[in-house]
Amino acid sequence: VQLVESGGGLVQPGGSLRLSCAASGFTFSSYAMSWYRQAPGKEREFVALISSGGRSTDYADSVKGRFTISRDNTKNTVYLQMNSLKPDDTAVYYCRSPPYWGQGTQVTVSS
Repeated sequence: VQLVESGGGLVQPGGSLRLSCAASGFTFSSYAMSWYRQAPGKEREFVALISSGGRSTDYADSVKGRFTISRDNTKNTVYLQMNSLKPDDTAVYYCRSPPYWGQGTQVTVSS
């Protein structure tokens, strides 16, 4: 199983980024997928989840209304569209399909 995140970077407050997670080695369309993040000195925390078919989503309160999780089962990829980014969103973002984790992609929100 491989989960490979991409799309992180440095963005100014109020800006947007779109993260991608390319999955392989399992039947992607059969599993819910989620995003987590870990800021420096803090525990890893849940960000968003999407059901296997993409019809159901869930978000942490801190990102509701700003982040959107989606997936393309034809491309074995899950996305996280992040808008209105804040400095508190700075973290390493991880893709997850239990029990597997990706390697993470750094998102830094700073002026």
